[in-house]
Amino acid sequence: HGQATTDFAALETQVAGVEEGEEGLDSAHESAADDVERSSARVAGLREDLAAADRDRTAQAARIETLELSLTRKDGAGALLSARDLGTLGSVAALLRVTAGNEDAIAAALGAAADAVAVESVDAAVDAIRRLRTDDAGRASLLIAAVAPPTPEPEPPAGADRALDLVLAPEVVRDAVATLLSGVVVVDDLAAARAIVAADPGLRVATRRGDLLSSTRAAGGSPTAPSVLHLQAALDGAQVALADAVARGERARFELVTAVDAQIAARATYQDTLDRLNRSDATLAAVAEQLGQLGATARAARAEAARVESSLAAAAESLALDQAELAELASRLAAARTEPADAEAAIVAGTCQRDGLAQLAAASRGSETEARLTLRTGEERARALAGRAESLERAAEAERAARVRAAERERVRAHQAHLAEAVRSGAVQALDVLEVSLARAGAERQTAEAARAARDIELGALRATVADLARRLAELTDVTHRDEVARAQQLLRIEQLRERAVEDLGLDPRELLEDFGPHRAVPVLAPGVDGAREVPYVRAEQEKRLHTAERALALLGRVNPLALEEFAALEERHKFLTDQLADLKRSRTDLLEIVREIDERVEQVFADAFRDTAAQFELVFPRLFPGGEGRLVLTEPDRMLTSGIEVEARPAGKKVKRLSLLSGGERSLTAVALLVAIFKARPSPFYVMDEVEAALDDVNLGRLLELFAELQEDSQLIVVTHQKRTMEIADALYGVTMRGDGVTTVISQRMREDATV
Repeated sequence: HGQATTDFAALETQVAGVEEGEEGLDSAHESAADDVERSSARVAGLREDLAAADRDRTAQAARIETLELSLTRKDGAGALLSARDLGTLGSVAALLRVTAGNEDAIAAALGAAADAVAVESVDAAVDAIRRLRTDDAGRASLLIAAVAPPTPEPEPPAGADRALDLVLAPEVVRDAVATLLSGVVVVDDLAAARAIVAADPGLRVATRRGDLLSSTRAAGGSPTAPSVLHLQAALDGAQVALADAVARGERARFELVTAVDAQIAARATYQDTLDRLNRSDATLAAVAEQLGQLGATARAARAEAARVESSLAAAAESLALDQAELAELASRLAAARTEPADAEAAIVAGTCQRDGLAQLAAASRGSETEARLTLRTGEERARALAGRAESLERAAEAERAARVRAAERERVRAHQAHLAEAVRSGAVQALDVLEVSLARAGAERQTAEAARAARDIELGALRATVADLARRLAELTDVTHRDEVARAQQLLRIEQLRERAVEDLGLDPRELLEDFGPHRAVPVLAPGVDGAREVPYVRAEQEKRLHTAERALALLGRVNPLALEEFAALEERHKFLTDQLADLKRSRTDLLEIVREIDERVEQVFADAFRDTAAQFELVFPRLFPGGEGRLVLTEPDRMLTSGIEVEARPAGKKVKRLSLLSGGERSLTAVALLVAIFKARPSPFYVMDEVEAALDDVNLGRLLELFAELQEDSQLIVVTHQKRTMEIADALYGVTMRGDGVTTVISQRMREDATV
């Protein structure tokens, strides 16, 4: 019992320590998980930034390459730019920097000089022109940099910019560019340009859309291809974008390395805390299980100790009774020994009593033995209680250590409280500042709220006015809409009545109203009276007459007044269809005759072609299969137009003739033999063959090449092949390869000098 209680107390202390460490592990694990998530998100974001930077870099590099190719000059200017010994400074477009949106205007103002090449002096220009003439390199426009500075220009008119102010030129060509752009201003549109030219005819005005206007000449119109200045500006922008993309890529790559390292470290910390947490959970589960077992053992030991203590008390009481009885028996034995020995009865009685006392003594000794055993058990339990006391002392020692740790934690908390007090004092000062700020903000807010309230009142009044006006507008709109709908309905009804009068009666509405209006009398036929009498127009009576006439007309049934015309039309159509049918029958007879003639011609041509091809096949096959024989057979000789062709091939040493029983190489060579036979039977100017000898060995390839040599005498052969021997007999070789810069190009090699193209 003592040992179980001691173990149980020690395990409780261990569980408390494990649970205290468990709280720290949970917070560390959660912090590590947050670090992993943040580092993973940062790595993913940096990778996306790096991919975007790489895409931008690739796109800008391709754009730069395209623009550089577009700016590469293929005329005399290109020859001068590639020569470095002629005093050239570069192209004018590359030397100038134009503000965005003014490229068209500056290109129009410079004219041909925008595509010119800048040279140092007149001598350099003369040397450049001589070089172009000597090398026959074409023509080029030159801009001479060594010119006198122009006179300062006056301020431009209102709404215009000096063209020179929109261009940034290096020092070496600044005076030349200023001379070219002297007297040029830039405006937005042609209307402003016309006004400036009318006010000052000495100015040249360029619009930002590329139009040029002066008092003596003008140029412009729809946009054309981008100018060199546009291309140069686009190239400069692309180079800047490329540099930015490269910088972003390098920065993202550097940050990505750091972020990946941080992610790896965070994942390692996360895994370490997870392992520690799992080990702690396992330890806690094991300790909890052992604690339950020891608790059950301690409870059983306490029950057993209570039972043993009760047994020990009963044994001690029985021992006291037995000791008293033993003392009494001892006294009685001493008295018996002092009595005379000659009395037989006394002896017998004493003997019986002695036997009884002996039995009692034996019983007492047994009880004494049991008592001693019980005493020994009690002593063992006492020693167990001493062990428990020792374990309690150890637990007390652990408690004292825990108190020391608690004191240390108290010291840390005191330090933290000191820091918190400092933070509190700073917060108090911040709160004072905030109160002042809040008071100022409150005053400003009250002022703003007052202004807002005033504006809200004004806005409410305006909204009420707007709502009233909108309501009135809606009412007027509805009234107007209803009037317009009614007017439209009346106009539609009038138009319908006019159309009905024209369609049903064939009368103009004005004539109908004049001749049959309500102001005219209505003629009425009376039964048995010749002539008609006229009665005044009464609408109800006339409507009644109309209904009566309509019923009578309905009883008569429908009448077709156009029956004769329809009969004439149908009769004419019947005659037309009869003539067409006869014409179709004649056409069918003519077509059948033509088909018969074509069939006869096709049958004749096919028979001649088959006969020639079969004869050539019988000659070509033995050349490809020495000792073999082959022939072409018609499946239906009597029906040439629907007959099929069977190829019989028997190589030397074989009895089979069906192609399906031959090997793959034999079938391929047989097909080649059939093609060559067709070529020989019906020659063509040239033939195209795509790897027909790919499955042939050297021997069969040599035989086939002999046939190619024969075909080559009368026709041209275009052969797609990978066989070296086939290439050896060719007159010229053509192939496609990839250059070092990744561009596909076609190469050719003439094998014989007398080769024909």
